[in-house]
Amino acid sequence: MTDESDVMCTEGVDWDLAAAAFDEEPDHGLRDPRVREAWAGRLRSWLPARASDVLDLGCGTGSLSLLAAEQGHRVTGVDRSPAMVALAREKLAGRDAVFLVGDAAAPPTGERRHDVVLVRHVLWTLPDPARVLRHWRGLLRPGGRLVLVEGVWGTVSPVGIPVDRLTSLLAPFAGHLRVERLSDETALWGREVGDERYVVVATPK
Repeated sequence: MTDESDVMCTEGVDWDLAAAAFDEEPDHGLRDPRVREAWAGRLRSWLPARASDVLDLGCGTGSLSLLAAEQGHRVTGVDRSPAMVALAREKLAGRDAVFLVGDAAAPPTGERRHDVVLVRHVLWTLPDPARVLRHWRGLLRPGGRLVLVEGVWGTVSPVGIPVDRLTSLLAPFAGHLRVERLSDETALWGREVGDERYVVVATPK
């Protein structure tokens, strides 16, 4: 995002109302083949090569869930918006995927464990991210991984979570951390961006 008017802000957003137009953003709907292929390639490198159980938290309309399912993974998506969940269910109809209405910070998945917890542009919106990360760690099977796509948006009043802060929050329990900068990959966003965007792939101890 290149100017303050583009700052990602979730405060006061009615996500049920926003759901119908959500996929119009290039990196939300992944309708542009170039953008879609860019995300598919990145996701392939972040997720295990073998078929795995992926928990997509704050899944929105399920665009990343669909890519994961197409790559052979079993997906559980969680979003607090029933309208988003309805669109995700429609988008992945007939695939090995389940979508639940619930809080990404405390997903309603019971005692089930997953190989991957995938979260894009959600952690920074949640209170007490350190506690949330510890909870997400507990949702993983041994050898599982967290895939966290985050960033800092805006210049005048920036919002988000800087990569140094996120890696420091993960450090107490992450055995291995990989950081990839994503800002310069215009194919991911459908345009040039001037802010901080990245992914952290963390394998807990």
